[in-house]
Amino acid sequence: MLAAFESQESNRIMDMGIVLVSSNGLLIDLAVLLGRVAIGVCFVIHGLGKLGVVGTGNLHGFSEWLRELGVPMPAVQARMAMLSEIIGGSMLALGILTRPAAVLLIFTMLVAGRIGHRGAGYLITNDPPGAEYTINLAIICAVFVLLGPGRISLDWLIF
Repeated sequence: MLAAFESQESNRIMDMGIVLVSSNGLLIDLAVLLGRVAIGVCFVIHGLGKLGVVGTGNLHGFSEWLRELGVPMPAVQARMAMLSEIIGGSMLALGILTRPAAVLLIFTMLVAGRIGHRGAGYLITNDPPGAEYTINLAIICAVFVLLGPGRISLDWLIF
């Protein structure tokens, strides 16, 4: 009787270990899909915000802000940022050319953090806002560079 109890207890502990540390390919692919779609859509929304489609901003206002920061060719830079967010974010969400899209978005976030949040520190709650958001987005995109698109992606279907 005691041996049966100890065996049950041992199985329960082992089951908890499995719950805490195990995974499988499907769960990993679902996690990558969820992350890609969420972050990709986030980038697309920010790009659309620069066009004035969502939020209160527009491309002219973004370009003028870049001019005030001393960015050379601010109108061109504003368009490049907007296009990299919309195109790169769409590619990331769909899982098409995932790694190149993630590299493009990393570069975009490093530039945004370095120029747009210069001297503001890390925390986004600082005044002016720090580079916390851009750094974290760049890191998440680096995770996609390392992991790849997963099996639930257009990359997997095409290549």
